[in-house]
Amino acid sequence: MVLDVKDAITPPVAQYLVSGIDEAIETNRAAVIIRLDTPGGLDDAMRTIIQKMMGARVPVIVYVYPKGARAASAGALITLASDVAAMAPGTNIGAAHPVSVGGGDGGGDGEGKTMTEKVTNDAVAYARSIARERGRDEGWAEDIVRKSVSTPAREALEKGVVDIVAEDMQDLLAKLDGRKIKKNSSVFTLKTKDAVLVERPMGFRERFLAAIANPNVAYILMLIGLAGIYFEFSSPGAVLPGVVGGICLILAFFAFQSLPVNYAGFGLILLAAVMFIAEIKVPSYGLLTVGGIVSMVLGALLLFRDPQISAQVSFGVILPVTVVFAAFIALTVFLVVKAHRSAPRSGVESLVGETARVAVWNADGTGKVFCHGEYWDAVGPASLRPDDRVVVTRVRGLNLEVSERATTGGDMP
Repeated sequence: MVLDVKDAITPPVAQYLVSGIDEAIETNRAAVIIRLDTPGGLDDAMRTIIQKMMGARVPVIVYVYPKGARAASAGALITLASDVAAMAPGTNIGAAHPVSVGGGDGGGDGEGKTMTEKVTNDAVAYARSIARERGRDEGWAEDIVRKSVSTPAREALEKGVVDIVAEDMQDLLAKLDGRKIKKNSSVFTLKTKDAVLVERPMGFRERFLAAIANPNVAYILMLIGLAGIYFEFSSPGAVLPGVVGGICLILAFFAFQSLPVNYAGFGLILLAAVMFIAEIKVPSYGLLTVGGIVSMVLGALLLFRDPQISAQVSFGVILPVTVVFAAFIALTVFLVVKAHRSAPRSGVESLVGETARVAVWNADGTGKVFCHGEYWDAVGPASLRPDDRVVVTRVRGLNLEVSERATTGGDMP
């Protein structure tokens, strides 16, 4: 049975591999081949996969493939834990040092340095124990954690880190043929020369969950969810923003359950949303927008920074999303200011400055004028005559104040 991993090691990926190995056992497959290309992933998901591989009643072969692929961080330890480790030419393996909060290397003093050392020492002990169990180079296993060593395929074969370098699947099967594998209390003899490969790709549900668990996707879903909920509350009855926002927010929370979220980052993103909303309602002269942009960028950088994960929200996602939000807020503020400065277009206030026609006028300076399709009581100069054009200067209740004569003519009836 062939299982493919071409993404970060997350809980959905771990579930896919565990269920695939179980299916191989139930259907009496001779072995499981995991084709691996990963930048790393979560510690918990990695350990789940390794426990399943080492305890499975079937040989598990990990093949770093295709050319140009890598087994980095968690992927390196998964490869070490396999019964047979293979790599394609042009691939590399290693760089398993835990990533500290903020992306540093654990320098400095105090509690942060102590925690980093504890996490690193735990990872070193785990890597060495796996290498010892599989008869591989323990020194190299320690170096990939402490020194972030990464090794190309041919060198890894020479160091005894992997067992085979194979050009492709057919070459791998040929080199596996006849190999004896001692696993637990059993000895397996692989007969792979004419083996039939059964591809077991991820199902739709597994692909969907794996996509959501990507830090970049989770980040975007959270922002869409927050924006949709805000628009629904600001314009009740719109329905669509609330529906889309609610769905995206729930999916983001599912992803957060799978990922080790740093809630300081989450709080900074919420603070950025509050600042953006406040900018529309409070005259801060752009300070709230600048603060919101800074808060959003910092929140995205911190959101998934954790010793358990080698991936985080990429700058290729952070920068465009931040620019879009900033541009949206700037446009909104511009439109609000423009609306406040423009003349009223409805209501009695819109009558000021309009031209009206005198319908009836009395010697005491009162009468009726025709304006906006309606007859209004008006007061103004006593010298006015019917059909004169006047300009509305003020509105008092249901009475208009009009000025001296305006220019005659025009298209007013």
